[in-house]
This record gives sequence, structure tokens and C-alpha cells, in this order.
Amino acid sequence: MSSPLLRLREASEALSPTERSVATQIIADPKLVLNHSVRSLAQQTFCSTATIVRLCNHIGYPGYRDFRQAVAYELAVRDQTKLRQQRAIERTDSLEGIIDKITYQNIVSLEETQELMDAQVLQRCVNLLHRAKVIYLFGMGASFCTAKDAYLKFLRANKLCVLNEDWHSQLLQARNATAEDVAIVLSYSGATVEMIECMKALKDNGTPTIAITRFLKSPVSDLADEKLYTASNEALFRTGAMASRISQLNIIDILYTALNNLSFDASLDQLSKTYIQKPNAEDSPEVQKTPRGSHGKKGVKTSG
Repeated sequence: MSSPLLRLREASEALSPTERSVATQIIADPKLVLNHSVRSLAQQTFCSTATIVRLCNHIGYPGYRDFRQAVAYELAVRDQTKLRQQRAIERTDSLEGIIDKITYQNIVSLEETQELMDAQVLQRCVNLLHRAKVIYLFGMGASFCTAKDAYLKFLRANKLCVLNEDWHSQLLQARNATAEDVAIVLSYSGATVEMIECMKALKDNGTPTIAITRFLKSPVSDLADEKLYTASNEALFRTGAMASRISQLNIIDILYTALNNLSFDASLDQLSKTYIQKPNAEDSPEVQKTPRGSHGKKGVKTSG
């Protein structure tokens, strides 16, 4: 996991009370790390330098210097995000300007989502999908479109999938899920009321849940067993989810490819078996060859 602040947040329950206190202060004000040496930070947070070093070790950094560099990088990324927000769509934008801004937002969203990917978490998610009897998919609005894409992909991989379009049906599928299944919940905001209700039902059934959501603490991330984060970078002006949808689709592609890679040869056979050949227009029963007319062109036979 690339984000040091996310590591702190995720590890908080396993930290000692003193370490947790330091982590909470750093999460609230990450610039503390930039502005203080290890001794100075220890004084500022009322702990020992050994506590700070143990905290860094606990979340995977060999020492305070490496942790500090990682925090500096993350804050720089946040500054870039603020600059990007200044490039929001404006009334006076030309068509060329819109092309540039939307493309830029999508590229940055993919790059930042890549930075948030944790290979160990991803591997656990792939293992859950591999073992699952049924993959249940959940999403509303634009996230439903991503869920539909996932449905078609996993179906080709011969994984039994369930996806319903309306929320009541999704709630019923959540209540029918078991501990032998797995659920993928897509919610950019992490606060979609319908998804929260579904996740509560899934938790009651002991169904493992993978949330694809933005990189912020939210009810959806709190309820999920595994979290795959997208960058929190949607522009305020949007007719629908754009950059977040691109990031969600990218994560689904990664999950799908990694799942197939577990059994590479068998997956190739399966994908070949489920490939649907697209007929050429001339092969269609609706299009038949007829004698050339006076202009020497093929005719199209129609009924009537």
C-alpha cells in the first residue's frame, strides 16, 4: 500500500494506545511529520522517539525518514489534486479545452488509483473470488454500470454471478448470500444509503465483502472486509461519475485478469469457449445475395 496515511488509518486498531494517539494526530495534521524531526515530533505528540519508530515499523517503514518521505509524497499528490480542481469545467471552455480537461482528469485518476493499490489486499480479494460459489455484485447509478461490466467479465470466466438492477432486488440478493459467496460493492462516495443497507445484510450472513470506494473513511469502507480504493478526485461539476467510473472499471479489469491468471491455461480454454463470434453482415440470414440489378449492385432482400 503506497499511502502512509492510509496505512495508519487501517492499522489503528492493532496499535498500542500510545501509538494510536500519535497516529490520530498525524492523520489529523500530516504536516506535523514534515515540520518535525523524530525527536521534535515525539515532544509534540507527548511520546518517546522509540514509540514513533515502532509506529513506523508497524505500518511497514524501516524508520522515520522513510515514513516522512512517503508522507511528503502523498501531500504533494494532494496539492496536485487541488491544482486539478482548479481545472474544473467552466462556461467559457472551448471544445478543445473540454477534451484536455476531461482526459487529464481521467489519466490522473488512474495514476492515483494505481498508487492506492495494495498488492496484498488485491491478492486476498482474488482468493475470495476464486473460492466463492457465487459473486454478488452491488451498485447504484454509475456504479451499477461498472457492476454490469464486472458481471459480464466474471460470467465469461465461468463464475456464477448475480446482479439486479433495482435496489430492493439487490437487498434481497444480499439477504440470500452466504459465507461461501463473496460480494463486490461499488460506491464512489462510500455513503450510498442503499449500499450500506445491503452491506449490513451481507455482514449478518457472514458474506465476505469487497468494497471498491474512494480513499476516505466512510460507512461503506467501515463495513467492508477488503477495500480497494479509487482516488477521491471527482470534479464538482459533472453530469455523472466520470473519473471515478474509469478507476472502478480499471480495478474490475485488474481483478478479472488476476483471477484468470490463477489458472492460466484453463482460463484461456474457458475464454475461448465463451467467445461469441460476431457474424459478418453478409452471413446474416436477413441479408441475401440477389442478382445484380441494372446498376450492377447487390440487392438486399426484404419481406413484403
